[in-house]
Order: sequence, then C-alpha cells, then structure tokens
Amino acid sequence: MLRKRRGTKAGDGRPCSGDPDDAVLLAQVAAGDIPAFEALYRSYYPRLARYLEQMTRRPQLVDEILNDTMLIVWRKADTFNLRSKVSTWIIGIALRRCRKALAKVDDAIGPGPGDTAIAAECGPEGQIERLELRKQLGRALMSLSAEQRAVIELSFYQGHTCREIAAIVDCPVDTVKTRMFHARRRLRALLMDHREEAA
Repeated sequence: MLRKRRGTKAGDGRPCSGDPDDAVLLAQVAAGDIPAFEALYRSYYPRLARYLEQMTRRPQLVDEILNDTMLIVWRKADTFNLRSKVSTWIIGIALRRCRKALAKVDDAIGPGPGDTAIAAECGPEGQIERLELRKQLGRALMSLSAEQRAVIELSFYQGHTCREIAAIVDCPVDTVKTRMFHARRRLRALLMDHREEAA
C-alpha cells in the first residue's frame, strides 16, 4: 500500500520532483477509491492519447491501449514504489501495452492526427508542402525500430528527460542516449534522401 509521502528519485532513494497530486491520487486508487481513479484517468487521458497516436499512427488502437493501460494502473496502483514520477510509471505501462498491440497488427498507416488541421493554417501551396513534410516525417519515424521510435516520441513529443525515458523503457540512461543518437542519424539520412529524390 502506498504511504502519503514524497516520491524518491529514480534509482537512488532520494526525493523526486513528481507531481504530489498524482501521488496522492494514486495512493487513493490503491485503496480502491473510484472517484480518485476517475480523476487520474481524466488527468492522463489527453497526454496518453497524444502519445499513443504518435507511437502507433493507428487512431483505432488508441482508446483500446489507453483503457488497457488505465486498467493496469487500477489493478497495480499498490505496487507503485515512489522511485519515479507517477507519470513515468503510467507512460511506461502505456508503452508496453502499445508494443503488445502493435505486435498484433500490420494494417496500413493512415494520416497523422494533426494532418487535417493543416488546411486551416496556410494557403494551398503551403498546405501541400506541410502535408508532404508531415508524411515524410511519419514514414521516417515508422521506419525506426520500436525502441528508437519510443525515445524520439518520449523526448520530442512528450518532453521527457533521458533519465525519465530510461525509467519508462526500463533500460540504462546510456542506452537511451545511444538509441537517440542512432534514431536522429537515421531520420536525418532518410529525410535527406527524400529531398534528393524530390530535387
């Protein structure tokens, strides 16, 4: 059972800077408090939905993975050990559920979640250029390994630090940095190749 105390920094037992409200809510969830779980669900839904849309590029999977994630949070809340932020723990669960779901599907990937919003932002030529760039980037991201894509998504789209990403994906910080290095290099090469083909 969770005790109402400050969190600890990942790996060293010192206090961490996680959101105390999340820790309190999770402690209440561990005690079977349904309203606390509903509050936690509402708080995390937008963030998890964006993350899962970016990771899967399959909108039809997002709610299923998100609900599976939050069901695990409900069932396992009492196992949270306060060695990381609550958000790190929950996103780690979402990542594992995402990998499991993606392993079962091989359908075609549709347009990204923000593609339809582009039309309202710029003129016809700008729309075409931005849609094409978004498609190129989406294809490049999907060509990365799942491990490389995860660190890119968690860093650039979710704003997590290397240490937080290491806790989420359950690997050393140096491994996260190596994956980030190789992912950036591959993305750069793929985007350069596409520009040369288009020229």
